[in-house]
Amino acid sequence: MADAADQKMSFLEHLGELRTRIVWSLIPTLIGMIVAFRFSDRIITFVARPLSRVNVELIALTPTETFWTSMKMALIAGVFLATPVILWQVWAFVVPGLHTHERRFAGPFIIIGSLLFVLGGAFALFVVMPFSVIWLTNFGQSQGVRAMYSVALYADFVMKFTLAFGVIFEVPLALTMLSRMGVVTPQFLAKNRKYAILLNVILAAFLTPTGDVLNLSLMAGPLIVLYEVGILAARIFGGRARAAAETVPAS
Repeated sequence: MADAADQKMSFLEHLGELRTRIVWSLIPTLIGMIVAFRFSDRIITFVARPLSRVNVELIALTPTETFWTSMKMALIAGVFLATPVILWQVWAFVVPGLHTHERRFAGPFIIIGSLLFVLGGAFALFVVMPFSVIWLTNFGQSQGVRAMYSVALYADFVMKFTLAFGVIFEVPLALTMLSRMGVVTPQFLAKNRKYAILLNVILAAFLTPTGDVLNLSLMAGPLIVLYEVGILAARIFGGRARAAAETVPAS
């Protein structure tokens, strides 16, 4: 069971603990941002590579647009660089409410969570973004519209997609951890699959930077697949965790 001292934490103490964890998450993020800013020109060139296939160049509408765009791109890169530390702070915040046998999952939570977050961002940058940008640009040009993209608006489009996919790729880990903790079961997840699909579509519509069906599908599809992967992972690892928990003597 959770320690008695942890159970007696007041609401204000929880808020104080949350503030501490946020501060310790921001520090490595800012450090990562400073490091990434040195390579901001390469980052912008990298994310703009799909535009070269449709003969579109980025333009700056104000003198400061490129600078602030570089800052924002560096900040997002800093988040990815600081992901292990951020996940550690998340774990440190929730661990007082966990049972003793659940606290040993800190290592797998941080390692797997970091890998999934980076994998989601990579999937967005290498698969989703090139396809959606090229398709949408070609669609506009087929309507007689000449494409000229603002560097700030294009960067926002890319960053929202990248962060959204980083988050949704955490779905299998989240479902597995909830199953380990006994909050949900694989049977419950499978039984309520149709409701989960509906929620996934709604979530994808909320996270998608644009309102078109193409990008909604590109986000909702992986969400549904990841939900099924989460059910499978919960069946495999959740059962082992519950069996281990049953062998732990009551305190």
